[in-house]
Amino acid sequence: MTSKFDLSAILQGEYAELIVKGIETTLQLAFVAWCMAMAVALLLVSIRLTGNKYAERLVAGYVSYHRNVPTLVQLMLWYFGIPTLLSESTQIWLANYSTEYLFSVIALGLCQAAYFSEDIRSGLRAIPAGQVEASRALGLGYVRSMRYVILPQGVRNCLPSLINHTVLLFKNTSLVMAIGVVELTYATREVENYTFRTFEAYLVATVVYLAISLMLMGLGALLARHFSKAMAR
Repeated sequence: MTSKFDLSAILQGEYAELIVKGIETTLQLAFVAWCMAMAVALLLVSIRLTGNKYAERLVAGYVSYHRNVPTLVQLMLWYFGIPTLLSESTQIWLANYSTEYLFSVIALGLCQAAYFSEDIRSGLRAIPAGQVEASRALGLGYVRSMRYVILPQGVRNCLPSLINHTVLLFKNTSLVMAIGVVELTYATREVENYTFRTFEAYLVATVVYLAISLMLMGLGALLARHFSKAMAR
């Protein structure tokens, strides 16, 4: 086993290519899952705003499940459990494809949607009730009231939480290595197995995760300042 520290051993050739591929897969997975999570979250918030108590209970159950069951367990359920509920012909059809990525997106997207929906709902609830009446008194219709008064405040209120949970989603992509998706953590483990340079391999992964997480948080801070300035005008 080699003990001398040497980053160059893993930052060149096929090992570097494997790590780069892992980073690309991680970013792609995080982006697609984020888009899915945001779309589902907006749908959940819309359902809760209808005032239908049965629909609200259904959404509350959805949120409770995804926030209280470990993400890894949800991922395993989707990958190993859900296919067994499908017809035999469908299972055979799925066996011809690599479904690891698909189920990873679904599991991460649906799980994160629960967090996003609560962030958005909390942001909207923090707006004083008199804001809507005040905007109507100024002659703004419903659409213009939502566009110029309610939504800007709602986004500003929920943005910090959304950014934090976006970072959480990015970090949770490492869980999909459990079902064979070659993302950054999986690639790092493979490099470590081939080179026996555990410290160097995981140091690179640590730096990449930290750098991207800090960039996301920095982007969130910039957006927060932008909305604060926009609201101050």
